[in-house]
Amino acid sequence: MFDLSSELQFQTSRSSGPGGQNVNKVESKVEVRLNIPASQILNEEQKQKIQQRLKSQLTTEGDLVVTSQESRSQMKNKELAVKKLYAVLTKAFEEPRVRKATKPTKASTLERLQTKRVASERKASRSRKNWED
Repeated sequence: MFDLSSELQFQTSRSSGPGGQNVNKVESKVEVRLNIPASQILNEEQKQKIQQRLKSQLTTEGDLVVTSQESRSQMKNKELAVKKLYAVLTKAFEEPRVRKATKPTKASTLERLQTKRVASERKASRSRKNWED
């Protein structure tokens, strides 16, 4: 792919969850930010794809933020966060496969019609009939 390490901003904080003294003392959670509009490495086409496909994951400034707190080690979390960021970017650049339109099979059509017929008969049987003898 490409090397974005010069444009990544790292921020650490205390991790959440169980862990006792380690969680309370050590800032092992890592947050990685990549400012998409200000990036010198990404071209305009790539920036557009990211902004369209990852719209919900971007901040108002256009930063892509990924966090990791799986490990007790800050370095391990840093590596994991960078891997996650690259995975998100790789997925954003992939072209979605175009779905081929297909006809419903005979079996599925017959099954649908049979289900409709049964439902119709069930509802018809609920109607009030003239019970006069």
